[in-house]
Amino acid sequence: MSPDDQALPVKSRPPAKSGAATAAAAKASFGARHAGHAGARRAAEGFEGLSLSIVIPAFNEEGAVAHTIEDVRREMDATGVPYEIIVIDDGSEDRTLEIARASGVIVDTNQVNTGYGAALKRGIRHAQHEYVAIIDADGTYPARYLPPMLKMCRDQDMVVGDRGAAMKNVPWIRKPAKWVLNTFASFLAERRLNDLNSGLRVFRKSELVPFIPLLPQKFSFTTTITLCMSCNGKRMIYTPIQYGKRVGKSKIRPVDFINFVILVLRMTVLFNPLRVFIPLGMVLMGIGIAKFVYDLFLDNLSETTIFAFLSALIIWSLGLIADMISRLHLRP
Repeated sequence: MSPDDQALPVKSRPPAKSGAATAAAAKASFGARHAGHAGARRAAEGFEGLSLSIVIPAFNEEGAVAHTIEDVRREMDATGVPYEIIVIDDGSEDRTLEIARASGVIVDTNQVNTGYGAALKRGIRHAQHEYVAIIDADGTYPARYLPPMLKMCRDQDMVVGDRGAAMKNVPWIRKPAKWVLNTFASFLAERRLNDLNSGLRVFRKSELVPFIPLLPQKFSFTTTITLCMSCNGKRMIYTPIQYGKRVGKSKIRPVDFINFVILVLRMTVLFNPLRVFIPLGMVLMGIGIAKFVYDLFLDNLSETTIFAFLSALIIWSLGLIADMISRLHLRP
């Protein structure tokens, strides 16, 4: 599609049919995705040569999904660039899927609730354009930030919306976990990560696709994608955004604390593991040396000294193994 073409909203795919009906439906879907639109106005200044796929994961968002779609359409129509809107319903139990289909966008479904990450991965696979944006369906992220973020992504691999001060309204019970996660992730990435799990970002599909097998099915998707990019030398910047009040109920549950612990362990092993294993081994080695000096005065080599030395060697060995695995997964 030429940069001079104007993208029109694409209608959702009809239910599967047999025979000629199936072929006709597939042909219509292909045409809706790829056909040029004659007479469309030129792309606005700064958007020449750009196109965008917007992926909207949705789970029980009947109260906000239509507004989110219209908000995205309004902002993207003003840019004059080709775009498509892809809504992935993650097994909603309300009218989310029905409302999304009625809006005339591309719609797919996981049929059962598989997870936020699973919905995003399905949507990214559907994306036809090099630049892909993700935005939540609950109305918390204003779509007006998509055009400027798309512009910025021309010279970046990923642009992330930084919620900054808007995150001060996070419930106090979740603040310690978020602080630990952000601090630890910044330590692994060796750079400050302002907003680890922002749900508004624009990135190059070609840069993300190699990491898709590493990305989890649940809410830690955005955390993992941030670390994949930053730990692998990709260009990533933050841009300040406003964060609105969500429509509907939060999907975070108490059981997600277990997922948080698993995420920290996974981050340790997969992203820059030597940043954790080497200091930990040095602490154990230091304890062993101090205890060894003390044992010399007593003329008695204790089991504690031997255990500390062996523990340090084991930790370093595990770190080297984890580093080799990490390099295999995160290699360019």
